[in-house]
Amino acid sequence: IEYISLEEARANKLQIDWSKHNMKKPNKLGITVFEDYPLDELVQYIDWSPFFSTWQMAGTFPKIFESDKYGAEAKKVYDDAQVLLKQIVEEKWITAKAVIGLFPANSDNEFIDVYDHEGKPLTTFHHIRQQGKKKGQPNYCLSDYIAPKGTNDYFGAFAVTTGIGIEKHVAKFEADHDDYHSIMLKALADRLAEAFAERMHQRVRKEYWGYAADETLSNEDLIQEKYQGIRPAPGYPACPDHTEKPILWDLLKVEQNTGIRLTESNAMYPASSVSGFYFANPNIRYFGVGKIEKDQVQQLAEAKGFTLKEMERWLSPNLAY
Repeated sequence: IEYISLEEARANKLQIDWSKHNMKKPNKLGITVFEDYPLDELVQYIDWSPFFSTWQMAGTFPKIFESDKYGAEAKKVYDDAQVLLKQIVEEKWITAKAVIGLFPANSDNEFIDVYDHEGKPLTTFHHIRQQGKKKGQPNYCLSDYIAPKGTNDYFGAFAVTTGIGIEKHVAKFEADHDDYHSIMLKALADRLAEAFAERMHQRVRKEYWGYAADETLSNEDLIQEKYQGIRPAPGYPACPDHTEKPILWDLLKVEQNTGIRLTESNAMYPASSVSGFYFANPNIRYFGVGKIEKDQVQQLAEAKGFTLKEMERWLSPNLAY
């Protein structure tokens, strides 16, 4: 792959006619906290396919039950999971907490400036532009889907967890040398966290932001992401920089609102947590940034107050040089 300068990549950015853009103002701007979300509501949003990979079984749910190789075993772990899940929900083994935030926002090249409802600057998120040489295709960046200054636009962020309270139950299984149920419990908490992220995104689209108030999608449709907008997370191919997480934590006061904290490597604790951004532009799709050049790494380092070396360490898999 040939790489181009950041200036050249910018010159080939995605072009959107913002004069035709009329993004709905969210019904509720600012931060909303969910203290003790009903677990039984989340169960119906579970995507079961990734659950089986915990047990080294490849396949999609429910087709995996017909598999000659895994069918019987997949059915057994699934049935066991239903029993444990019922117990988790009925006995409230874990607490689900979330925070979402919807804000006015504008883009400035690769960055997204976020404001409060009065237009006062709150923070800036730093996104990354593709720098691979393209023919007939733009050099994408997530910020391209947010309108520049002078056009009203909005942006959201979220963090959810279903890991509060899990430790004592994991410890109990481990004390009983019951690895099977210890792994099962963690896998179910992870599935519930993803289900929580799915449910919150649905509520944002239909209620809190309300740009898709009439949406009627089945769980199958949700799993296939047939809705308008995306929710990429720091670490995703479209925004591979994990150092954006502390900015999100600061904006939404995530730790005080949910109890989710960041480790030194910007991993989330409890592990059964999901965080990310809400983009609502009808044209937006997931993409991968790929590898980038030193000029862009330098821009990021300067904007975030990092040394070049620190920035390179965080972005090492994405360096083209």
